[in-house]
Amino acid sequence: MQLDRVSGWFDGVHHCPSPNFNARPSGEVSLLVIHNISLPPAQFATGKVQEFFQNRLDVTEHPYFAGIADLRVSAHFLIERDGAITQFVSCLDRAWHAGVSRFDEREGCNDFSLGIELEGTDDLPFSDAQYQALTDLTRQLQAAFSAITTERIQGHSDIAPGRKTDPGPAFDWTRYRAALKQGEAQ
Repeated sequence: MQLDRVSGWFDGVHHCPSPNFNARPSGEVSLLVIHNISLPPAQFATGKVQEFFQNRLDVTEHPYFAGIADLRVSAHFLIERDGAITQFVSCLDRAWHAGVSRFDEREGCNDFSLGIELEGTDDLPFSDAQYQALTDLTRQLQAAFSAITTERIQGHSDIAPGRKTDPGPAFDWTRYRAALKQGEAQ
């Protein structure tokens, strides 16, 4: 897996381009936001997240889908339960993942962040393969975008408190940060 710095797309991951993005206003990338998603909720490996981010979700397939039918969202990446990584938006562009958000006294985190979705829920443990893929991807992103320090890796709930709860209490921040630190020592 390696980032093409000209295009903002990684090789070695699946590409599933989303139309839900636009240009970054300043080109700055200085924040990484961790999310979780599953469609339908708590069901995995359905392919519905990919369809949702591409505006192709058949809203008649599940009652939950009716409530999200009009949303136009995306993230830069999705890490599935088996550790497979899909990229939806170039790292150079603004994905629509954070919504109304604030970090470090700045509003509109989409403008300067990358979003990684973990296939999961707030209260179900994430897989070992997901933690490994997340750690590897994060290291690559930090190497490419030096402003993404460990302190500038946040959960969706941190930048949209009261509105969002993900990645949730089941996400092991201690494990993730320790794995990142271990990589720094090597």
